[in-house]
Amino acid sequence: MSAFFREVLWQRLRRNHMAMAGAAIVLAMFLLALLASMIGRDPGAIDIAHRLHPPGFEFPFGTDDLGRDVLVRILYGARISLMVGFVAVGISTFIGILLGAMAGYYGRWIDSLIMRFVDIMLCFPTFFLILAVIAFLKPSIWNIMIIIGLTSWMGVARLVRAEFLSLKERDFVLAAQAIGARDARIIFRHILPNAISPVLVSATLGVAGAILTESALSFLGIGVQPPTPSWGNMLIAGKQTLGTAWWLSVFPGLAILITVLGYNLLGEGIRDAMDPRIRD
Repeated sequence: MSAFFREVLWQRLRRNHMAMAGAAIVLAMFLLALLASMIGRDPGAIDIAHRLHPPGFEFPFGTDDLGRDVLVRILYGARISLMVGFVAVGISTFIGILLGAMAGYYGRWIDSLIMRFVDIMLCFPTFFLILAVIAFLKPSIWNIMIIIGLTSWMGVARLVRAEFLSLKERDFVLAAQAIGARDARIIFRHILPNAISPVLVSATLGVAGAILTESALSFLGIGVQPPTPSWGNMLIAGKQTLGTAWWLSVFPGLAILITVLGYNLLGEGIRDAMDPRIRD
């Protein structure tokens, strides 16, 4: 991206109040995740004397059935959710860019082979594919991140392929080919920087999707395992006492809702800012 384009993008994004609200939520979640390590309190510390303590001054979000501070566990759970989101999206984006660039640049049988593989992967419902893979592996945070990344790259690959098909016919690419530039240099130095805009939007929205997937897997008991705090396993723990200890489900649920909403608002705002059809 050129400096001028980045300036125009920032000006458009700044005028989009919903996008800025999403950016504020994302930034707040980052700060809260960092705050977790600075609190100095153990999220797994058991205190039976304060078991199922309702929200109050001492425990703003209450305590669970083992006397653990729900607010501290939500803060530590933010670290888990953000790590899962970014690592999973990083894996899926890397695979999608690599395969999409190869398909769009080389075309012919390489394009056909890669896109048929994409079609096959899209035939399987992603969540059930993740469930099937996890059934053969030990549930852990690293397995969750890798599996989500390996099963969510198809959309990025299709976006990158479409951009490469359009850009490889431009004059600057033809000029690079004419002077004998290598394919790798043309792909990564000339075409990819101009095709990164839709990937950025997809990655932002993908973080929200990865957080939801991890929360759903943890809620089913095959994601992040206790005693490691995760918003999903906090929800399932609160299910048993929903009638008497509502805070065990409400606060982790709100954390998931607000975080996913923030990333969706930011992603939509970036997409609108990058759309040339939208005039200032």
